[in-house]
Amino acid sequence: MAELTTLESLLEMGFDRNRAEKAVANTGNQGIEQAMDWLMEHENDPDIDEPFVPPVGNVLGGEADSQSTTEQPSLADTAEGTAGDGSCDNDDSAKIPMSEDEKLEQVRRLEELMRVKQAERRERERAEELEHEKQRRKHGQELQQIRQKLQDDDMKKLTDQRMKEKMEDKMARQRVKDKIARDREERAQKFGGGGPPSTAASSQPAQPCPPSPTSHGPPPTKKEYDESRIQVRMLDGSTLTAVFKAQEPLAAVRVYVQVNGNTPEGQDFTLLSPYPRHVYTELDMEKPLKELGLVPSAVLVVAKK
Repeated sequence: MAELTTLESLLEMGFDRNRAEKAVANTGNQGIEQAMDWLMEHENDPDIDEPFVPPVGNVLGGEADSQSTTEQPSLADTAEGTAGDGSCDNDDSAKIPMSEDEKLEQVRRLEELMRVKQAERRERERAEELEHEKQRRKHGQELQQIRQKLQDDDMKKLTDQRMKEKMEDKMARQRVKDKIARDREERAQKFGGGGPPSTAASSQPAQPCPPSPTSHGPPPTKKEYDESRIQVRMLDGSTLTAVFKAQEPLAAVRVYVQVNGNTPEGQDFTLLSPYPRHVYTELDMEKPLKELGLVPSAVLVVAKK
């Protein structure tokens, strides 16, 4: 049984002649499998259906033709050497045409091979898609981790800032206490020491004594507060309490509520005083607590905008 050539096999399988000739030429006529691989890889090329122009000196099936041509002299020499067997050699060298059943069987084998190749190609494409999806998810997770790290860093910076401010407030309060203690000692030393009354003063008639400065001290002055204790009532009825500097803006209280409160993320809110009722505006957020009358203590309520 004579095998079909690569070009004939592709034509029998239903491939277009132009595509089949291109496949055979581009694979160097190395076999049906290579030609089928080339066709499946280049079936979506924009120039796949352009007319095929074979290179000069390259004839499809030329290798097989040249092989059969080179074989003919040797067959002729054999015929001359063995006259009695000449007719048998000529019969063997002749190409026996394939029957229809043989052609169908070979086409069936090639179609099965093509199905296997297509299945392998689909499996390879599916594996590439899965790998691409894995890489996409990995990239998304890395972005999420970076975003979370930035948020954690911002939260840590804000917490460190608040701790630093509290420490500064504590040190400032201690300095004020120390100064008050020194002032009391100085006043006690200034007004507390008094010698015995002189003889001249005892001979004079008794006069009403002025009030002793040590008993009463200097006239009281209005106390200046440098901090404010703020209690904030949340939307759900819970409360937050914190101490702020008197010169801190009201915006610091709002930031504290955003960080430590349980308001939903993205929820916009404002602050108000219940008695007397006063809703603070954005301009009020930049004013110090002392200027807004929230020193030394105040109660604020969180309200939705």
